Amino acid sequence: MNRLKDATSPYLLQHAANPVDWHPWGEEAFAEARRRDVPLLISVGYSACHWCHVMAHESFEDAETARLMNEHFVNVKVDREERPDVDAVYMGATQAMTRQGGWPMTVFATPEGHPFFCGTYFPRPHFQRLLSEVHKVWTGDRESVVRQGAEVVKALNAATTLPAGALPDADTLATAVRNLRSSYDAANGGFGGAPKFPPSMVLEFLLRSGEREMSGHTLAAMARGGMYDQLGGGFARYSVDAEWVVPHFEKMLYDNALLLRVYTHWWKAGGGDLARRVALETADWLLREMRTPEGGFASALDADSEGVEGKFYVWTPEELDRVLGPDDGRWAAELFEVTGTFEHGTSVLQLPRDPDDPERYRAVRERLLAARERRVRPGRDDKVVASWTGLAIAALAETGVVFERPDLVAAATAAAELLADTHLADGRLLRTSRDGRAGPNAGVLDDYANVAEGLISLYGVTGEAGWLRLAGTLLDAVLDRFADGAGGFYDTADDAERLFQRPQDATDNATPSGQYAAAGALLSYGALTGSARHREAAHAALGTVSVLATGHARFAGWGLAVARAALAGPVEVAVVGPAGDARTTELHRTALLADVPGLVVALDSGDGHAPRTGDPLVPGEAFPSLLEGRGLVGGAPAAYVCRNFACRMPVTTAEELRAELAG
Repeated sequence: MNRLKDATSPYLLQHAANPVDWHPWGEEAFAEARRRDVPLLISVGYSACHWCHVMAHESFEDAETARLMNEHFVNVKVDREERPDVDAVYMGATQAMTRQGGWPMTVFATPEGHPFFCGTYFPRPHFQRLLSEVHKVWTGDRESVVRQGAEVVKALNAATTLPAGALPDADTLATAVRNLRSSYDAANGGFGGAPKFPPSMVLEFLLRSGEREMSGHTLAAMARGGMYDQLGGGFARYSVDAEWVVPHFEKMLYDNALLLRVYTHWWKAGGGDLARRVALETADWLLREMRTPEGGFASALDADSEGVEGKFYVWTPEELDRVLGPDDGRWAAELFEVTGTFEHGTSVLQLPRDPDDPERYRAVRERLLAARERRVRPGRDDKVVASWTGLAIAALAETGVVFERPDLVAAATAAAELLADTHLADGRLLRTSRDGRAGPNAGVLDDYANVAEGLISLYGVTGEAGWLRLAGTLLDAVLDRFADGAGGFYDTADDAERLFQRPQDATDNATPSGQYAAAGALLSYGALTGSARHREAAHAALGTVSVLATGHARFAGWGLAVARAALAGPVEVAVVGPAGDARTTELHRTALLADVPGLVVALDSGDGHAPRTGDPLVPGEAFPSLLEGRGLVGGAPAAYVCRNFACRMPVTTAEELRAELAG
């Protein structure tokens, strides 16, 4: 029976025609396992996952493997991007049992959902033997299997969360920088060895800390290596080697949103032309290849095309010659180091140095990109994930204003409107949508936090108070529905589907942890509105950062970045002046260009006394406190700089504002 045909997940739809009798995650699958008295086989992956595709082709499309699965198990297919809560609890079990994890994730569980055997990718012969052995054990020694599942659940639920400490102080953050230096790769940039993932949140912390060596070297190395798409812009998921040469070719929205923001911040901190170029090329890639017709952003591009990993992206010298001619072909091969760095004599393009002939480089790049567009493109997962779209909104809004690209701000606004119109219901978020239709799954903590962060950034850029108000609605839900009572947050709401464990993780992964993302948004919102409740909740949520800073700073990058902003105040700037006045625009942009940790900006471009918004304020609603009582100075636009709710005298020129922000 094809139960996946109506799914909103492209990953589930990829499996809809398998001979495996898949169930989507839900009570129906559990009821069927109880009725048949067989285990669940839970397979978790995502659409851009290369090894998920391999296991699908080898096993899930194979008739004999499907027969074993259907005969002995109730088979459940889960898109980890739609159900991060399900992924989290079973990944915890997989890591506990095997000391490793990854996708595809393969879990055998009792009809109650208790895992008793876990793994990742299995080649087809091994997988078939495993299916037979698990069936044999289930039918021959059921009591031991059920007991093992119960013991796994008990052990996982007994595991304690990180103890909370105090809000990190300057010494703690300095210790974190030293801890990061201990694993820093001075030769190649980045941290640790192969494989190397982009350390976006750590780099944000280092930039906010004024550390330029590790951050600048790493950002430059990633931008010049093969992990960055030298023709089309945008970053691949990670580098398989320590030198950033060969990527794992899938491109994820979350990586590129985070990196876009970091490269923009690097430019503000003195990153120069390279930072500017990479930021704008990545932003252009997002708009060109990842936007959906509804104004959102797709989740990912596959690593594979025509069933071959990286085929869309790699080149040989002969291909360069055919496209460019022998002279330009040889020049391009040397420039991009086309020397057989990948498989079968192909190469991933790198750009280890700036070209000596920029105009020739521009022409060659355009011709190669046009030729590449004629290749079979990788598949695109076009579902919209609220959390990652929030990251994109923040990055595009900031990049747009910094580089005077109003089209980027417009794209951020359109994405925010999609979330407000499609993902929001009664103040609660739904995690995904596709083709303008919301999926059934409730948002998790990082959805609320990252969307709120994006909306706060958009408010700072546009001055539209409706975005700040919506961010407040989401953050109130965080405080009311996700709090753990000890200063932290669960990853799921108090009324979410009950799994065998309520997931909670205060460490970063590929994206900021939900807890630290919430802390950042709460801190900014508190600074803009004067809400002590939100500010105090942000400080409490940062308590675990002090525990991680000394030995595991790589896993607390965003928490460290938010803590740096908290120690800085954060710095608050209120800009007041008429919308059509060039002096207002100059003051506003000067504030947004400042290289200040966690800076928040409020803009009143209406009558000088109230927020301006296309969505009128509710009668009796308080204005954001940062703007309250602020007015023009001698009839001129003015900027007010505040730290810890103590404000300096207003200034009326960009030069004066820069001096205030530098003080």
